[in-house]
Amino acid sequence: MKIENAKAQMRKGVLELCVLSIISKEEAYPSDIIKKLKASKMIVVEGTLYPLLSRLKNAELLHYNWRESKSGPPRKYYYLTEPGKEFLEGLKVTWKELTQAVTLSTKK
Repeated sequence: MKIENAKAQMRKGVLELCVLSIISKEEAYPSDIIKKLKASKMIVVEGTLYPLLSRLKNAELLHYNWRESKSGPPRKYYYLTEPGKEFLEGLKVTWKELTQAVTLSTKK
């Protein structure tokens, strides 16, 4: 088993939490989300992000507004719905519990 595969699976597991957290701060355009994820070493491509955004929108956790662009067609800017905010809070609690469990399990 290669370590890169394990790293990729770990990133995928927390991607939803990261994306929702980014969008919770302000309405976000997908390429801006990708830039923020890459800046924090969460390497993501459009082919991964767009299906996730679509799934979160279909689950009514996200919605979007169209905004005019100075350099092309209008753009979708995503924001969290009220159920999305509640879901994110639940993910944060779960993440905290998980990181504590992993820290305890991996101590020497």
